[in-house]
Amino acid sequence: MPQLLISAAHKSSGKTTISLGLCAALTARGIIVQPFKKGPDYIDPLWLTQAANRSCHNLDFYTMNAAEIRHNFAQHSLTADISLIEGNKGLYDGMDVKGSNNNAALAHLLGAPVVLVIETQGMTRGVAPLILGYQLFDKNTHIAGVIFNQVGGERHESKLRESMEYHTDVPVIGAVRRDSRLVIKERHLGLMPNNEDNQAQNKINTIAELIAAQVNLEQLHNIAQQATPALHSSKSTIRSQRSLHKPDIRIGIIRDAAFGFYYAGDLEALEAAGAELVFIDALHDSQLPAVDALFIGGGFPETQMEQLSNNNSLKKDIRAAIERAMPVYAECGGLMYLSRQLTWRGKTAVMVGALPFDTVMEARPQGRGYVHLRETGHGLWPLLDSAEQPAEFYAHEFHYSKTINLPANLTFAYQVLRGHGVNGSHDGVIYKNTLASYIHLRDVENNPWTQRFVEFARKHKQSLSLEN
Repeated sequence: MPQLLISAAHKSSGKTTISLGLCAALTARGIIVQPFKKGPDYIDPLWLTQAANRSCHNLDFYTMNAAEIRHNFAQHSLTADISLIEGNKGLYDGMDVKGSNNNAALAHLLGAPVVLVIETQGMTRGVAPLILGYQLFDKNTHIAGVIFNQVGGERHESKLRESMEYHTDVPVIGAVRRDSRLVIKERHLGLMPNNEDNQAQNKINTIAELIAAQVNLEQLHNIAQQATPALHSSKSTIRSQRSLHKPDIRIGIIRDAAFGFYYAGDLEALEAAGAELVFIDALHDSQLPAVDALFIGGGFPETQMEQLSNNNSLKKDIRAAIERAMPVYAECGGLMYLSRQLTWRGKTAVMVGALPFDTVMEARPQGRGYVHLRETGHGLWPLLDSAEQPAEFYAHEFHYSKTINLPANLTFAYQVLRGHGVNGSHDGVIYKNTLASYIHLRDVENNPWTQRFVEFARKHKQSLSLEN
């Protein structure tokens, strides 16, 4: 299977813009591209999904084991012509000083050649020692090509190419000029999500045209064919590890410009567990549809808080459903939406009011990165170990908001061993059949949360049937 990993020397080199441009440009030529993103991320996958017209999936060493990463990659690559993995940060950046979880390690695991995006502002001849150093640092990493970014002009490009050709054996497959049309607006957690950008498709089309004109796509495809995947299973032997369950539960998913942080694999896992997904727009839908449970993911509710606040009829329906003990799971932005009120930039908006506290946006991160948690035993659908005791698991959090005016008698599902959560020591607020937390769960082998949530909702539905 042709595959490659797009990485860089450092963060903010433009690899996301170039990656989505490559996905869109190849897709426009009739090539089926399967996008992947390394690490925990929602925003880049949203853009990559739209660019490739195919769901982007995350590959994460912190929450997934090596075999699981290989299987996930192989499973979703089966029906594609080429797989493109966008790395995170720099090629050799990672949590482990030995490099066990960086981009290069992922390339090794999957047998993917690496194409480096080099941000070239203020650089000419110096690009060669940079590449030579990267090659020397890990001789097992196959740096198969380079794409220059932020190139100043023909003279600048000529000097860069001359240096690479004279001093290295790494081919230059593209030189992308500085161009305002390639810029995607940024916010505190990265790029602005495409679900908030009405011109997202036009932006992607423009980027694709510019990238196609400045990157040798045929050479890129040839590099992808150099892949030496570690997984040698044939298409006939690669099967999904999830058994399909006939849909018998309707789960509402609030997905709109305010809430868009959902892992594609988690939504697929909900369906595999027997859920019919019913998508809801909290900005425009006036009523809560007939559902058995509700999942409110993360996002940027602060940017839409006035419109969310003004949709009183939907807020009233959600509040009533929570009071009736409908199973509800809310992550980060979802927690903010269920609180009493949200304050941002001196303005306050009334939210659903089901949770007994308020939330306020801060200028600096309140929780950001990987988290390590332990079930308290009070959770609604807890993860248990082999001895049926509360288990530990890994997840992540990204939030600039914090909770204030917390009552002293809150019940929490999780003890925070690493990270911040709601109050620095706990996360996962429990109210009736609602679980709301700042952490983002990932449905993985060691924490199949979607199965537990669906089963919890199924049992609740059955109990209501018996009562009636």
